[in-house]
Amino acid sequence: MSDVMRDIRLEKVVVNIGAGDAGERLLKAVKVLAMVTGKKPVRTIAKTTNRDLGIREGQDIGCKVTLRREEAEEFVKKALWIRENKLAKWSFDPEGNFSFGIQDYTDFPGMKYDPEIGIFGLDVCISLSRPGKRVRIRRVMKRSIPKDHRITTEEGQEFVRSKFNIEVVD
Repeated sequence: MSDVMRDIRLEKVVVNIGAGDAGERLLKAVKVLAMVTGKKPVRTIAKTTNRDLGIREGQDIGCKVTLRREEAEEFVKKALWIRENKLAKWSFDPEGNFSFGIQDYTDFPGMKYDPEIGIFGLDVCISLSRPGKRVRIRRVMKRSIPKDHRITTEEGQEFVRSKFNIEVVD
């Protein structure tokens, strides 16, 4: 008998491109994300000013798309196939979430190189959760999640191995 509350699930997938500055490069990044995910991207905004990089607070510097449920699962399968079904151990954080990068959007099936767009890489961040996570984020009667109910790095790695048939390498 397995406990339903202990099941790990894919909560969300965030696909991100950091363009670095507003303008034509950001517009191309938005176009790439829309092609790869099939969703409309949201622009990300700089929270602080960094004079060395030429970034001002409030400036558009990238774009992202959040996928959930079946769309998220299908996207993760495609993205991991590009990575040859291998993930590094250091890709996982202490809460079992993991992330990895893809060098070029043309690696996705059906994507062709467009000389007007150029080459864009993207970051894929996957969040895992268990039922009951809402207790921590709800408005009324917020509580912390008990330590034994949180997902560990090892549990996250085992979930990825069993669900997506991935090899976790050192």
